[in-house]
Amino acid sequence: MSEELSVKDVIAATGFRFNKGLGQNFLTDKNLLAAIAFDSGLGKDETAVEVGTGAGTLTRALAAIAGRVISFEVDSSLAPVLELSLRGVENAEVIFRDVLKMSDEQFEEIVSGEFRLVANLPYYITTPLIMRFLESDLPVKSLTVMVQKEVADRLVAEAGSADYSAVTLAVQMAGSAKITRLVSRKMFYPAPNVDSAVVHIEVERGKLAGEDVPLIHKLVRSAFAMRRKTLANNLSVAFGISKSDAADIISAAGLDPFIRGERLSLEDFKTLSHVFLKS
Repeated sequence: MSEELSVKDVIAATGFRFNKGLGQNFLTDKNLLAAIAFDSGLGKDETAVEVGTGAGTLTRALAAIAGRVISFEVDSSLAPVLELSLRGVENAEVIFRDVLKMSDEQFEEIVSGEFRLVANLPYYITTPLIMRFLESDLPVKSLTVMVQKEVADRLVAEAGSADYSAVTLAVQMAGSAKITRLVSRKMFYPAPNVDSAVVHIEVERGKLAGEDVPLIHKLVRSAFAMRRKTLANNLSVAFGISKSDAADIISAAGLDPFIRGERLSLEDFKTLSHVFLKS
């Protein structure tokens, strides 16, 4: 944004009013914004896709290192703010559309080609948006997202930990995730009620090449359907088989028949799927 105006100045100058329902909390620290852009791995000839333009502060930081920035925003009342905050930025375009309601074809018409997704996500759309891109066939190279700290912990959790979940495995199926930095709630305007973290997910297409992916997804969903139940119990319910048959399948996969689903790694689920296909 222009050197003369801070986010607060721009908000005041345009009379913008925050929409709590959209989870609007804007980042203001230029060093942090530059660090998030750096974490994305963007090159000067690459395209950045941002979801949640907000006041345009991250948009500007991305435009400084990327060849092209396409930023999606659902709140059209931010147009006057962005007109002011992105003045002079020639390689960034703001699209007032909801990417969660767009088809892949509609998205590709706008973006066309490989891209890296970078976003300071409203907390209420974090998981749906991450899954929307990881489970699509769109040519996304990586996702670098600011999320609630407890969500970040789930995205990078180890098998057997309290934070390990079906979402953790969904991310592992499509790539590898790591937390690149922790962000205090004080870094936002207005400040939210929780701290955040930046998570970088490097997408690895073909990671499950040759595997029965729908079966693995079903196994994962069933394993976490009832966390207090054993894996055998959950598989029995999900696949309509007896508990003893489920236990036999688990044993054939080299696992304890009384194990709980949250203790299985992605490799364990792959092995389990192989046994299922033979049974």
